[in-house]
Amino acid sequence: MDLKQYVLLAKKKGAVHAVLINSREVVLDPRTMLKCRFGCTGWGHNWTCPSAPGAITTWEFAEVIKHYKKALLIHTDSKHLSQAISYKIEQQAYVDGNYFAFSFSDCTICKDCRYPKPCRAPKKARPAMQAVGIDVFATARKQGLPIKTLKDKSEQANWYSLVLIN
Repeated sequence: MDLKQYVLLAKKKGAVHAVLINSREVVLDPRTMLKCRFGCTGWGHNWTCPSAPGAITTWEFAEVIKHYKKALLIHTDSKHLSQAISYKIEQQAYVDGNYFAFSFSDCTICKDCRYPKPCRAPKKARPAMQAVGIDVFATARKQGLPIKTLKDKSEQANWYSLVLIN
């Protein structure tokens, strides 16, 4: 199966960039957990957060990713679009026979997560890349893609999602 079809689909859906990479090129760093826990206002308030009961740890994810060969790194300028594209790619990959395909993107399904009440969309909710230990900055830079910290909110944001495919 030609996985390049997912690059084309991501771009058709509005991705600025979509790059097929080896899963070994995904940079893992457990320090992402420090930024999640001590730098994010969502900590303890979101079902896709690493603070949620049953969330996969960075150490567990390091073992999981070893079973994948390829991943699609998706770059957009919109958090919502990033998640929509990555979830669509995951679903298409599943239909195409890549039944372990799984996407990672900042969850934007609900305007406000109702944690600790049950998730409204448990089949669609996905964790952010950094929530499982992926260094998004290093992974994007390794592919020559633009990413930077924003000095103020007037700057254009870069949003990334990742779909593990096979």
